[in-house]
Amino acid sequence: ERQEYSKQWVRALASRGWIAPGWPKEYGGGGLTSMEQFILNHELAKHNAPMVGGQEISQIGPAIIIHGSDDLKKEHLSRILTGETNWCQGFSEPGAGSDLASLTTRAMRDGDEYVINGQKIWTSNAHHAEWIALLVRTDPDAPKHRGISFLLVDMKTPGVSVRPLVNMAWDHHFNETFFEDVHVPVKNRVGDENRGWYVSVTLMDFERSRIRQAVSARRHFGEIAEYLKTDDGQKKSRHR
Repeated sequence: ERQEYSKQWVRALASRGWIAPGWPKEYGGGGLTSMEQFILNHELAKHNAPMVGGQEISQIGPAIIIHGSDDLKKEHLSRILTGETNWCQGFSEPGAGSDLASLTTRAMRDGDEYVINGQKIWTSNAHHAEWIALLVRTDPDAPKHRGISFLLVDMKTPGVSVRPLVNMAWDHHFNETFFEDVHVPVKNRVGDENRGWYVSVTLMDFERSRIRQAVSARRHFGEIAEYLKTDDGQKKSRHR
């Protein structure tokens, strides 16, 4: 029943272009303005509507639309909209977290391919993803923000491996991701070589623009406050 309900909800959103409300209509989106998206997401969160799509809709897709080649748009955007592909984001490394530009995962150019070696960490959903949006260093001699490129990598490519990171509550969401002589076509690069930092900034601008989490937190807080007013809630509160 839940699966059927989810399918119906997805079809209802898709009929209005609201799977990706901010994407241009030419790519299957809703073409909404920033304010219209804000209002839509506010109302969906306020009424606890199921979330549809993840970072591939809200972040990776927009980065491809703005910076990607026509071939990359044709290959990936429609499959993202239909949910055919799940994505993860390969940015953080053991030595490059808050200072992301210090990343050391290398991608050496070899003709029409890059050969990638390195490690990423805290890779959300990597164990379910078919593709990863990856930041790599393509010019080790350039200033650290200017020697980075942005690649799209098929997770089934030989040399890619994922190791789970399970937290103290036995929840598996994060992973370590390793790349050992991974060959990726140059055509999978988003934007210019050594200009990947600016593609990632575009992606993170979209990540920071979301209102749903704030509205959901306010709704949950209100629900907890109302529960604590009930007899059952007051009993449990006194017990603790």
